[in-house]
Amino acid sequence: MTKSPKYAFIKAQWHAKIVDQAFVGFEEKLAELGSNAAVEAYNVPGAFEMPLLAQKLAETGRYDAVIAAALVVDGGIYRHDFVASAVVDGLMKAGLKTGVPVLSVSLTPHHFQPSLEHEAFYFEHFLKKGREAAEAAAQLSTLYASGLDAQTQAA
Repeated sequence: MTKSPKYAFIKAQWHAKIVDQAFVGFEEKLAELGSNAAVEAYNVPGAFEMPLLAQKLAETGRYDAVIAAALVVDGGIYRHDFVASAVVDGLMKAGLKTGVPVLSVSLTPHHFQPSLEHEAFYFEHFLKKGREAAEAAAQLSTLYASGLDAQTQAA
């Protein structure tokens, strides 16, 4: 019997109202897929804190995948592209180091303004990206549960 997948979902709390929609979409899509996966959510202050927590969670061996969600915007004080690059690079390194898939729902819009129009757009967009992350996590769980040897031999 195959064990049920277990996922860790990290949410940066800057723009939490928007970022939390990725988690909502993630859980909705898993339910639609008929998945009985367990999902544990973790809040961190901002995007920069996600890679280390992702690595620590992956190292526990308890999770089939770790998903990290953040909205990194240009606040006019620093170059948000440096933060975004460091975060995505750190998440990739966490996955490569641990062998556990680390998925990013980290978005870095160039022209985000805290207006009703932008907030509504990203609210819906994070819902969609969360759903896409659930599909990816489910596919990866199946791939790794079936054993990579059979997959690589078929390729």
